[in-house]
Amino acid sequence: MASTFPGTTIETTSLEKGSSRRLFEGIFATGGITLSQVSIMTGLEPYVIQNWVKRGFLSPPVKRTYSKNQLARIVIINMLRDTLQLEKICSLIQIIGGDSATAADDLIGDDELYHRYVDMLSDPCIRITKPQTVQQAAQTAVEELTLLPHAKQQLIRILQIMLYAHSASQLRQSAEEMFAALQ
Repeated sequence: MASTFPGTTIETTSLEKGSSRRLFEGIFATGGITLSQVSIMTGLEPYVIQNWVKRGFLSPPVKRTYSKNQLARIVIINMLRDTLQLEKICSLIQIIGGDSATAADDLIGDDELYHRYVDMLSDPCIRITKPQTVQQAAQTAVEELTLLPHAKQQLIRILQIMLYAHSASQLRQSAEEMFAALQ
C-alpha cells in the first residue's frame, strides 16, 4: 500500500532510512525548485507559502527558487500544522535550525531535521503509545551527529514532539474519515 512522505503529496511504497535524502537529491539534482513545484509536492496553495514568507516563518526564495532547507521547512510546517500552531512549529524548528534567513546559526539544517525525522519513522520498533520506543527511535536517529550533549537532547525532544504531533494529525484524519463513512 502506497503512503506519502510526511508533509508532502509524494507517494512512496515505504519509508526507509535514507529515503527522504534520496528523494531530495532527485528533486534538487538541477538546483532549486519553483513555487509551483513546491505547491504540487506539498498540496499547499501558493498563497499559503507566500504568506509564510511574509510572516517570517520561511526565508524568501532566491531568484524565485526554493532550496532544500526551504522545502524541508515548508514540509515540516505542513506536516505539523493540523495539531500545532504555526508560531509553535517555527519556535520548535528555530531551536535547532535558528533564524530562517541564515544558516550560520543552525545546529543542523531544516533538511537534516526532516531527514532525521523520516529515518526515525522507518524504525519498525517504534510505537507511539510507548514513550520509551519513541525516545529510543529519536536517540537512534541522532546518535552519529556531533553535537554538544545539550543540543543533542534538544534535537531528540524535538523529534519526539514532531512524531506525537504528526501522529495526532494522522489519527484525527482517520477518525474524521471513519465518521464521514458513518453518515
